[in-house]
Amino acid sequence: MSTDELVCTYKNPPAVPYEERAAIISALKYPNMVIPQRSLDHTDRVKDLNIDVFVVGDDWRGKYDYLRDLGVEVYYFPYGEGVSSTRLKQQITEQYNKLKSPADKHENPEIKKS
Repeated sequence: MSTDELVCTYKNPPAVPYEERAAIISALKYPNMVIPQRSLDHTDRVKDLNIDVFVVGDDWRGKYDYLRDLGVEVYYFPYGEGVSSTRLKQQITEQYNKLKSPADKHENPEIKKS
C-alpha cells in the first residue's frame, strides 16, 4: 500500500494516514500482509518477496502489466466511482464550519462573584 510520502509525489496527501489505512487492510481476512509501497516500480519488491498476486485500483489500469512478465497475477480492482477524497474533505470542512460557527458566536455569561 502506498505510503503517504509516495502519494504526495503525484497528488495531495491521503485523507486517511498510512497507519490507519494499513490497520484497515490488515483487519481483512486477505491479504496476508500489507507492504509499504515507497516507489511506483515494484520489480524488486515482487522478486524479493516472491509476490504472486498484485491488486491495485483500476484507475491504474495497464500501469502494472509489466509484473505479469515476472509471473505475477495482476488484478485491477474497480475503483470507487463517485468516491472522491477531495469531496469528502470538503464535506467534512463544511459540516465542521456549520457546527463551529454557532459555537464561536455567543455571548459569554456574566461572572457572578460570591
